Amino acid sequence: MYVVTGAGGQLGRALVEEFRDDAVVGLTRAEWDVEFPPPPGLALPDAFLHAAAWTDVDGAEADPQGAAAANVGGTATVAALGRPLVYYSTDYVFDGGKGEPYVESDGPNPLSAYGRTKLHGEGAAGDQAWIVRSSWLFGATGNNFLRTMLRLGAERDELAVVDDQVGSPTYVGHLAAATRQLLNLPYGIYHVAAEGEATWADFAEAILEEAGLDTRVRRISTAELGRPAPRPAYSVLRSEKGAPALPHWREGLRDTIAAIRSGASAE
Repeated sequence: MYVVTGAGGQLGRALVEEFRDDAVVGLTRAEWDVEFPPPPGLALPDAFLHAAAWTDVDGAEADPQGAAAANVGGTATVAALGRPLVYYSTDYVFDGGKGEPYVESDGPNPLSAYGRTKLHGEGAAGDQAWIVRSSWLFGATGNNFLRTMLRLGAERDELAVVDDQVGSPTYVGHLAAATRQLLNLPYGIYHVAAEGEATWADFAEAILEEAGLDTRVRRISTAELGRPAPRPAYSVLRSEKGAPALPHWREGLRDTIAAIRSGASAE
């Protein structure tokens, strides 16, 4: 039996769907805010799939304590229950200066408050944990870049999108499926991200094309966008430890657009 924390988010929903035949219990933040003890009577699972997290990168700059309470304190709460857990971390634990894909043995150096809380959360997960670093998550539900592009693309003729950050957009459905494989591997840190790489502008153009929207993408710099949180310029993740390989991000994009068209994105 598995318990998914943060089951109301895009990754949590994908995990509940992936493990639906395995006696999975999905708990939203309303059902269990992991900054506090679990609800009374919660049966301890074979493993926690810990998707609950503070994911607002810019918001963490304004409220680093709030982000730490969720990403570090919340993870410590789950780990203290004494069961194995999967902790989902991020490419933002790196500073982007390497200029080529990051592997598990590369030293982290987060630039942002968000990245720091996720890195400290890795430590809070303890020794019985699979640390899964992934990147640029998207899916048919929740708040993510893809859904934002679709919404704005339907409203505007042109979108200004950053073209000097490079990563691997990763479909939550593929990450959830890889989690099942990961549970057969030893505890430790694993990089699990989509094949291929792109800038945010590349990704935006592919989204609009796949959705049949004629909206233009105007490529801008990170400095022009002026967001509060610094982000790595290059944060592609690859594994040197035999982590599950994911399909190319364009496959995930096609799956997501198909799911949205079929109505799977209804909130």
